Amino acid sequence: MPNFLELFQGLGSLAHAGPAIIAARVGLILLGLLLVYLGKKGVLEPLLMIPMGLGMAAVNAGVLFLDPATAHQIVGGSAPLADVVAQQQVAAAAQAGQMPGTLMLAPLVEKTDNLMYILQIDFLQPIYTFAFSNGMIACFVFMGIGVLLDVGYVMARPFQSMFLALMAELGTVATFPIAVAFGLTSKEAASIAMVGGADGPMVLFTSLSLAPKLFVPITVVAYLYLGLTYGGYPYLIRALVPKRLRQIPMPVRKAAPISSGAKLAFAVISCTVLCLLFPVAAPLFLSLFVGVAVREAGLKDIETFIGGPVLYGSTFFLGLLLGVLCEANTILNPVVLKLLLLGMTSLLLSGIGGLLGGYVLYFLSGRKYNPVIGIAGVSCVPSTAKVAQKVVAEDAPNVMILPQALGANICGVITTAILCGIYIALLK
Repeated sequence: MPNFLELFQGLGSLAHAGPAIIAARVGLILLGLLLVYLGKKGVLEPLLMIPMGLGMAAVNAGVLFLDPATAHQIVGGSAPLADVVAQQQVAAAAQAGQMPGTLMLAPLVEKTDNLMYILQIDFLQPIYTFAFSNGMIACFVFMGIGVLLDVGYVMARPFQSMFLALMAELGTVATFPIAVAFGLTSKEAASIAMVGGADGPMVLFTSLSLAPKLFVPITVVAYLYLGLTYGGYPYLIRALVPKRLRQIPMPVRKAAPISSGAKLAFAVISCTVLCLLFPVAAPLFLSLFVGVAVREAGLKDIETFIGGPVLYGSTFFLGLLLGVLCEANTILNPVVLKLLLLGMTSLLLSGIGGLLGGYVLYFLSGRKYNPVIGIAGVSCVPSTAKVAQKVVAEDAPNVMILPQALGANICGVITTAILCGIYIALLK
């Protein structure tokens, strides 16, 4: 039997682990397989969830025994272990020559010598170190989002769109004091509160800046919960908006078309003003609006490049790295349960805030505004706008609210970036 476990070290490391680690590893492998299945079925975003699920399964299956002298998972500063007992178990394993680890990557590397060693051993470490840990992947994703956005929807209804987006930041704001009451530091509280914006790159950027030791579980929680915007928000809409209000038609007005020059000017001015006000979030603003500028300037080859290889490649590797970062020791950290609860609370409050904003416009318009549009203020572009249109279409197939929803959706990206800048400026 020992020879068998030495030959198949994934099983051997599992056999030598404690009950909590065994349960966490097996559970995460199964969760990874589930994410792949849900991605294939289209329940969750396949481009993100398939590599994330496969990475999650692989990293928890591929644990082997490393030489304690070079076991970077410990000396490099891996994700925080569950508790003092777990650290003692690891120390004992090192003395016995049975240091568990993987050949994927080490997230928190504090010593240069360790980093140079890891870059040569862990196959995903170069991508993580040079494109993930500095937030560059988040900026690339934002740039790709920019080339997909038509800011004309915002310019056609600027005040309505911005009002709904601000209301939909309820979770991003209200979760902060709740998280502090749960025992998190102000920086950690701000990072998990950003989940309410339903904007994964923004959560990644904020947590890297404010809570680097928790950015792995916070970012994983954010991306896992983005699926709730598909599956959970329709139930929230039906619970808070009666059918007769969901059927309210929105007037189709033939406004003068907005020129590409006007859209380009909007992007340039917005980028400059927002960078002036919130320089700590300037990389995000620049990335978003340079994408918009490329689109409106008619740079077709660059637009194709950013909207294709840059966006899809960054999203793919983002999912893969998040999955690989989901190892058992990270999930066993007691703070993860708090993050799960707070992340769900933040998304729920943001959805409620958006719908409340929709009700405000409903009454101000003389009961002629469809309040479902408010949910699109949650900035998961374009998912929440599509969710709003889909729910309305189920009750009233001829009612079109997508133009108004997209305006709120795009503004949601901007307001979430502003909240990110405010949190980092005040707390860093």
